Amino acid sequence: MILQALNDYYQRRQRSADPQERLPAFGLEEKEIPFVIEIDTGGRLVNLADTRTTKGKKKIGQRFLVPQGAKKTSGVAANLLWDNSEYILGLRDAKKLESKCKEGKECEDKVVEYSARLEDMQTEFRNKIESLPVEALSDQGICAVLAFLDNLDLNQFKAFPTWPDISAINPVMTFRLQGDIELVCQRPAIVAATAQTSDETPDGICLVSGNPMAIERLHPAIKGVWGAQTSGANIVSFNLDAFNSYGKVRGANAPLGKPATFAYTTALNHLLARDSRQRIQIGDASTVFWSEQANDLENALPDLFGEPPKDDPNRGTDALKVLYQAVQSGKFMKGTADDRFHVLGLAPNAARIAIRFWETAPAQELARRIARHFDDIKIARAPHNPEHLSLFRLLTSLAIQSKADNIPPNLGGEIMRSILEGLPYPALLLNLAVQRCRAEQKPSYARAAAIKASLNRLIRRTHSEKEFMVMLDPTNMHPAYLLGRLFATLEKIQEEASPSVNATIRERYYGAASSTPIAVFTTLLRLHNHHLGKLSKGRAVQMERLVGEIMGGLNDFPRILSLPDQGRFALGYYHQRQAFFTRSESADNQEESK
Repeated sequence: MILQALNDYYQRRQRSADPQERLPAFGLEEKEIPFVIEIDTGGRLVNLADTRTTKGKKKIGQRFLVPQGAKKTSGVAANLLWDNSEYILGLRDAKKLESKCKEGKECEDKVVEYSARLEDMQTEFRNKIESLPVEALSDQGICAVLAFLDNLDLNQFKAFPTWPDISAINPVMTFRLQGDIELVCQRPAIVAATAQTSDETPDGICLVSGNPMAIERLHPAIKGVWGAQTSGANIVSFNLDAFNSYGKVRGANAPLGKPATFAYTTALNHLLARDSRQRIQIGDASTVFWSEQANDLENALPDLFGEPPKDDPNRGTDALKVLYQAVQSGKFMKGTADDRFHVLGLAPNAARIAIRFWETAPAQELARRIARHFDDIKIARAPHNPEHLSLFRLLTSLAIQSKADNIPPNLGGEIMRSILEGLPYPALLLNLAVQRCRAEQKPSYARAAAIKASLNRLIRRTHSEKEFMVMLDPTNMHPAYLLGRLFATLEKIQEEASPSVNATIRERYYGAASSTPIAVFTTLLRLHNHHLGKLSKGRAVQMERLVGEIMGGLNDFPRILSLPDQGRFALGYYHQRQAFFTRSESADNQEESK
């Protein structure tokens, strides 16, 4: 199903009327190439072009359409007319040699072994070119490249300012004739030779097309999955005898024709590309999404779940408005409500890529589930808190020191699955939110939102109690919620009685009050009488009345609160604090209007 959907996406892009939207044809791929060797028709070196541009702190090479790369293993395998400097120039990779080399005689052996391997790599690179059809070998560009390889002299390169970078990083390189815009590998004769569909004899039934085809033995690598090998990894892979069955080996265990294999890998690599607008990173899950037909959701999802850029902080809020309009009207500016929409979460797993989650549903249904998520996490907030709460901000609020590296590896994927399938959030979400509230003695905006969403989805399934509202709910009589409100009220009394106090009861008692109320509330109530005496008479009466209203819903102080009840406590505290803040702002505005 996943491979078939990716193949369909590839075919959709190939049918596009806009050539810029089409993906590489069979036998080609997009590759980031930092350096281009420019030569004349006689194969003489003319220039060493640097295609890199600076993005942030990194230098990114320009992307070109080139013949599809060979499957790199521990052996020698060259690409056609492009490869790294080891294959093209026979240049030693200093870092690679250093990692292998040891002191003494063994190091000398390694150097000799590596030098012999470099010769094999250069020979393989040349053989790859010479294996082209006769028509391609007579092309002017191919003749120039072969002449360049015959007379290769590395001393010629040292005059160029980019040579130190090439020597240090072993970059990918290719060729271009002087005066041409296209690369040598993009010349018509070479493209015609490499983009032809294989005419091999069919040896199986393709699982995607259902037709007899030549089955691909080794699938191209998938690149761009966060945490996976930089050289790429596989979704479909049978690299050990233990994985084989019924006498079938390698790709025959999951037979895919070569065109279908090329289509799904090309589509997925495009979706995972660095500049793709159809991917987001959620915890350790690299998440991509696409529709059977062009649809608004393809562009909306990264803005809905991702952190908005600093130069456009309202992007997430604007995407939310578009989402709610689509859910309410059932109409999309681009696409229809019935378009099938796919979301795929990928995570690294040794040499392979693991499927973290996979969901497919009509665009309208998926939009409704996503809107429900944002309804669930909506909660009263201070003016400086953003209306749109991204999934990244939600996750980092649960991590130690709010660092993304400390987010539990599976949590992002499990939350995304809950959102897409309309399921209760993972228990770990509530657990971590409560733990961080206790550790930092305060429910933050994002943690309170996570707690509200987790509890409401559980309540919605069991119908055991009333769902929590966005703002303070004076009618909610759950003991844990009332205790949270009471604690916030006692803290407010202390703050007003002693404005210069450095630490309130929250810093000393929040953890105990939210877990073992009976141990601290009797003490806190004794202290509050002392604090009330420092307030003005009218304010003291007002706060005493609020304490009485909250206490009226409590029969006794529980000995211990369960984890969900600690979440209710945090919500009660947060809601009451936000209510105090809102009232203070209203009073200030009234004073200004007078």
